[in-house]
Formats: sequence, C-alpha cells, structure tokens
Amino acid sequence: MTTANFLSETKPASPNAAAWAIFALAMGGFGIGTTEFAMMGLLPNVAAGVGVSVPEAGHVISAYALGVVVGAPLLVAVSAKWRRKTLALALMGLFTLGNLSSFFAQDYPTLMATRFVAGLPHGAYFGVAAVLAASLVVPTKRGRAIAMVMMGLAVANVVGVPLATMVGQQFGWRLMFVFVAFIGLVTIAFIAVVIPFQKAHPDASLRRELGALRRGQVWLTLLVGVVGFGGFFAVYTYVANTMTDVAGFPADFLPVIVGLYGLGMVAGSFAGGKLADWSVLGSIYIVMGFIALMLVTYAFTVHIQWLALVMIFVIGASGSMLVPSLQTRLLDVSPGAPTLASSLNHSALNMANALGAFAGGLVISWGWGFTAPALVGAVLAVMGLGIALVSGRLDRRGRPAAVVPVGATARVDG
Repeated sequence: MTTANFLSETKPASPNAAAWAIFALAMGGFGIGTTEFAMMGLLPNVAAGVGVSVPEAGHVISAYALGVVVGAPLLVAVSAKWRRKTLALALMGLFTLGNLSSFFAQDYPTLMATRFVAGLPHGAYFGVAAVLAASLVVPTKRGRAIAMVMMGLAVANVVGVPLATMVGQQFGWRLMFVFVAFIGLVTIAFIAVVIPFQKAHPDASLRRELGALRRGQVWLTLLVGVVGFGGFFAVYTYVANTMTDVAGFPADFLPVIVGLYGLGMVAGSFAGGKLADWSVLGSIYIVMGFIALMLVTYAFTVHIQWLALVMIFVIGASGSMLVPSLQTRLLDVSPGAPTLASSLNHSALNMANALGAFAGGLVISWGWGFTAPALVGAVLAVMGLGIALVSGRLDRRGRPAAVVPVGATARVDG
C-alpha cells in the first residue's frame, strides 16, 4: 500500500471545511511555537524565579527539546491504532497539562520535569497534524496544506512570542504558561468541532509504524533535516550578539529584528508549500542551495545595517521554505506508516537546533567572531544538499522511491 492510498481512504473535505480544519491544526502549532521560543526571552526571569543562574535556566529549554526528541517516536508508536483526530486531541491535551504543570512548578527540578513533559507531544502533534491536513485536500495541494499547519509555528514568532514575553515580563514569567495553556484549550475545542473523525486503518499497528524506520529513504530525509537545517540554527542561535556586536544595532532594537525574522518565516512557509506541490525533491535541492548562498551573503554583509535587516528576513524565509518539502517527502517515503515518519521530522529539527548551536558556538570560542557561524551554517547546508542528492539518486535507480499520488501533477523526481 502506498502512502497516497493510506492517506486517501478518507474523501477530501470541501475547501471550506478543509480550511477550518487546517486553521484548527495551525492554532496548535501557534501554541507550541509560543511556548518553545518565548522561554528564550524570559530566561533571566525564570532564573531569578527558581534561584539558579541564567546558564542553568537554559537547561530548561534543553529539557523541552529532549522531550520533543523522545516524545515523537514514543507517543506515535504507542498510539498506532488510534484515530488521528483522537490522537491530535490527546496530544494537545498533554501539551496543555504540561504547560499548566510548569505554572505550578515551585523549584528548578520540578520545572525541568514539567518542561520535558510539555515537549513530549510537540513532534507527534506536528506529525499527525501534517497527515490530517494532507488527507483533507486533493493530492496536488498536500504541500500547501502542510505548510499552512506549520504556519502556526511561524506566526507564533511574530505574534505569540512577543505577546507571551510581554505577559511574562509584566505580570510574572509563570503566567506565560497560563497563556499557552489557554491556546491549547481553544485548540482542543476547535479540533473537536471542525475536524472529521477518520477511521483508524484496519492494518494499523506498532509494527507497521516502526516499519518506517527500516526504510533508508526515511533516514536520509531525516538526515537532510538534521544537517541541512543545522546551518539555519547556527545563525539564529547567535543572532542577538551578531546584530548588536557586528551590525551595531542597540539592544532595544532586537524585538524588531526578531519580528523581521518571524515575518520571513511566514513568507517562507507560503513559498515552501507551493514549491513542495511543484516538486518535493526539486524544492529541497533549490532551498538547500539557496540557504547556503544566503548564509554566505549574510556573513559578508551583516556589518551593513540595512543589509543585515534584509538578510535576517531572507534567512527566516529560507529556513521555513524547507520544512513543507521535508514533511511531504517523509509522507512519500513511508508508505503505510506516515505518522511516525512525519513526527520524526521535528525530532530531527530539534537535533539540528542542537547541532547548529554547538557548531556555531565552537567557532566563536575559537575567536573567529560572530559571523563565523553563518559560514559554518553554509557548509552544513551544502552537506544537507549532498545528502538530498544521494536520496534523489537512489530514487532514480529504482530503490525505495517517493510516490506520486494518482492524479497528482506535482513532480517528485530529482
């Protein structure tokens, strides 16, 4: 059974119904993005609140990321026989409870534990949301449907993160978790009302889902995300230092810079969805090459303020452009078990975050300056492109190949 058949057993919804369903799923992404990134702006407040240093408070973010990596395969595997709507509701319920428990955490160890729990449903939610969105539209619009779900994450960087940060700074950092939990409750209500129930596949099982991990193309696609997207995070992790120390912007201008980055993510999600519907592998090739070129350009132009602003928007856009294609590629190369493979994409992206931050920090510690992470990022992007080219070559040689849904016009050849 192909992935296309596995997804198309439910008749696509009407355009209006599909739009509302995708909006509901994107709202969950908005909440997830808000809680993930708002913590970075509230670290000094969190550190003071639980009596630890700022670097120790940073481990709270790492605990969340570890939850993402662990939770994606674990939660999808144990819920293999569940209906997808039921799984989406359960995951958003766990996300809401995890954030509420963070609100009540009174000490550092408890906060670490609750952030780990809050991170568990992150990857699994985006995985099942991508599968749901793809099943609600005709095959030629899968990329755009997935991109719209991911748009919640992008919009969170423009609206949710600044608002949650303001709430946390003005009224106490713990209230940020209440704000996010409220978003989770609203999302649960929307999903319950607007997303149709789909019968669980009769052959669904833990063995079927784990079968995706035996496919070399799944691992190659995940590796593209880990390595290629690592270059993007190598820059973003140190953007504040680069913009103040190299570009010369005052610290109080950083919210504008972060906002530009978020707007770039929104634009990139739109473009990435259309590119994925044109050609899944082709768009990965193009975007990976584009990321490498833009990171090199950023390294040599960031000292010019107006160019620095342009480039931070472009880098935000280029990173988001890659996600819909990676997500769609994982659906294509995991016939019969799309949910687990799709969920693992977000585990891969969190590993990319860790890789990029480490590699960027390493060259800074060597005294190469704050522009060096961009050059390291460009190297990682080229490596990601190389992995994608290998994957495409294996497709053309007749090994586990991406599947073109019946009636689809999107190209998936290399």
